[in-house]
Amino acid sequence: MDDRLATALDCAFPDREVATVDTTGPSWNHRNETVRVTFGDDEQVYLKVATDGDATRIVRERAVVEYVGANRAVPVPTVRVCDPDATVPYLVTDPVDGPTLLESWSEARTEERATLARQVGASLARLHAERFERAGRILGGDADGLDLDTAPWTDVLRDWIEWYREYSPSDRFDHHFDAVSDAVETHRGSLDAAPTALLHTDTARANCFVDEETVGFLDWEIAQVGDPVWDVTRGRYYLVGVRDDAPDAIVDAYLDGYRETAGGLPAGYDERVALYRAVWFLSWSGFFDNYLEFVEESPAALADWVESEMDRRLSALE
Repeated sequence: MDDRLATALDCAFPDREVATVDTTGPSWNHRNETVRVTFGDDEQVYLKVATDGDATRIVRERAVVEYVGANRAVPVPTVRVCDPDATVPYLVTDPVDGPTLLESWSEARTEERATLARQVGASLARLHAERFERAGRILGGDADGLDLDTAPWTDVLRDWIEWYREYSPSDRFDHHFDAVSDAVETHRGSLDAAPTALLHTDTARANCFVDEETVGFLDWEIAQVGDPVWDVTRGRYYLVGVRDDAPDAIVDAYLDGYRETAGGLPAGYDERVALYRAVWFLSWSGFFDNYLEFVEESPAALADWVESEMDRRLSALE
């Protein structure tokens, strides 16, 4: 346990005996660290600390979790204690009921994975059911409402692209961020006319948990208010594998789960999904070195594929 975790634990639980502090698994987010804490009486909690000292994400996550827990039919963890003003900003949540989707997925057959994917789509639809008047960046809030820095959705999305550029560890494909941001600006009219809802934007399998007949969401620190098509598109790619090689049954089930719950895909889905596919591919551009461990190609061959694939996605917008 490093000094930052020890400082946060001492602040949150000054009188509790800590038995163990365990990792929750690999993460590409180098700005946070989340651990499972077991106390001497065997009680467990999850502790997230902002390793870079920036409390913004802690404030956002606490606000959204409290809001969703009170207002949306989507399971979320319970916040035990949170202090964004501490020397090391931290958030503590209770364990959730059920395994993560990552755990359930690893042992599941295709049919079982399709059922899980359908549940993810249905949960996203329930999250998106409440619409907001304007898009915006979430600054804080509580169970009664979210505090937003409202702006046109195009501006919110372009700001996210710049944040993602700075957050990404690789600058090998930095030109992709410029090209995608320009493409977003070109489609401003369509984007700013899109409906706006609360978006999770990071429904990776490790950030979902299986709760009886439904799927809940963890890790809300980069939530936004904006176009639900963006959330649906990102959610799809989290389910299909590194190279988009999942069986069609899984993608179909995911989209069907959304349709069945919402009465259809978000308005304008067919019009905007191609743009969001290009925006999502910035994951490959910014985390190129991370993806190398999951593929068999040489770095040069993979770089050629990333370049050509981004060109293909951008060309599809012309």
